[in-house]
Amino acid sequence: MPRRLPLDAPSPPSTAVPASPPPSRAAHQPLSLGVLSDVLGYHIAQAAVTTYGTFEAHIGQPHHLRKVEYSLLMLVLANGPLTPKRLGHALALSAPNLTLLLDRLQGRGLIRRERSPTDGRSQNIVLTDDGRRLAAITAVAAGPMERELDERLSRAERLMLIELLRKVAGR
Repeated sequence: MPRRLPLDAPSPPSTAVPASPPPSRAAHQPLSLGVLSDVLGYHIAQAAVTTYGTFEAHIGQPHHLRKVEYSLLMLVLANGPLTPKRLGHALALSAPNLTLLLDRLQGRGLIRRERSPTDGRSQNIVLTDDGRRLAAITAVAAGPMERELDERLSRAERLMLIELLRKVAGR
């Protein structure tokens, strides 16, 4: 039989989870961000959710490309043959991660590694014909993707945002 406590005895400590305070706002009202209001990384992450979703709809899923793969193709399309070192720096990738990326794109027949004509010890990354075609197609597909995102910003705001993000990235 359980032991009874006298009426004036303190209650034993509870192991139950304390109840949450009652909601002070209706479910349809936005949450207070608190400290997050001033956390740059939070706002960048929120914007990334939108931009990544738009990328997936226009380029990623239809062309089976990851963002970094698309970026690499665009860099080589715009610049011609590039050394892995320059690509790694531009994409902020470590050498091992860049090697995996290059192997994946080479396996898909989109790039090839060639000896540099000026320095036989180094390699250049070059688009294959298939890589050039895919890069051109996805460069065109970026137009509607960017127009969809542009609906949220004026031209001046877009240019300012790009400039500010470059500063944040240290570029």
